[in-house]
Amino acid sequence: MTSPLSDEDVLNLAAEGDREAFGQLYDRYVERIYNYIYYRTGNHHDAEDLTARVFSRAMKHITNYQDRGVPFSAWLYRIAHNLVANWHRDNSRRQEMPLEDGYWVTGDTELPEAQLMRTEEQRLLLEIIRELPEDRQQLVILKFVEHLSNAEIGKIMGRTEGAIKSLYHRTLLALRDELEALERNRKRGNGHG
Repeated sequence: MTSPLSDEDVLNLAAEGDREAFGQLYDRYVERIYNYIYYRTGNHHDAEDLTARVFSRAMKHITNYQDRGVPFSAWLYRIAHNLVANWHRDNSRRQEMPLEDGYWVTGDTELPEAQLMRTEEQRLLLEIIRELPEDRQQLVILKFVEHLSNAEIGKIMGRTEGAIKSLYHRTLLALRDELEALERNRKRGNGHG
C-alpha cells in the first residue's frame, strides 16, 4: 500500500502540468476554501462560483507558486480573499443569508422555540461579523470556521503571530461590545412593548 503524496510532492507534479495531481490538491482544499468564501459572502451560489474561480486561477498560475515558508493553503486563501474582496466591491448591496441556507445544525430533541431563538442569535452574529472590517472578518472565519492556529492565520494574512493575537483580541472585544449593545436595544424594545 502506498502512502499518499505530500502537498509538496503533489504541488511539484501539478506545477509540471499533471492535472491528476492538481485534482488531488483540489480534493484536499475545496471544502475549506468553499466554507471560507461562503462565510464571507453568505450565498451558496456565489460561494460555488468563487470557489471554482479560485481553483481555476490556482491551476492557471500553479507554476508561479513558490514555497517561501507559506503553505499552499495560504496561497489559496489569498486568492480567495482577493476574489471575495472584488466580489464585495462589485456588489453594491450586502448579501444576506436566508435562514434556511444556514449551516447551523441542531438536535431533533430541541424544542422549536429554542431552535428559533438560536437561529436568530446566529443570524445576528453573522450580521455583526459581516459588518466588521475585512481583515477582522477573515480572522474570525479562519479562527472559528477553519480552526486554524494564530501562526497559520498569520501566514495566510501576511502578519506576525503577535499581530494576529492582537487583532484577535481587539476583534473579540468589538464583537462583545456590539452584542451587548444589541442586547440592550432588544431589552429596551421589549420594555416599551
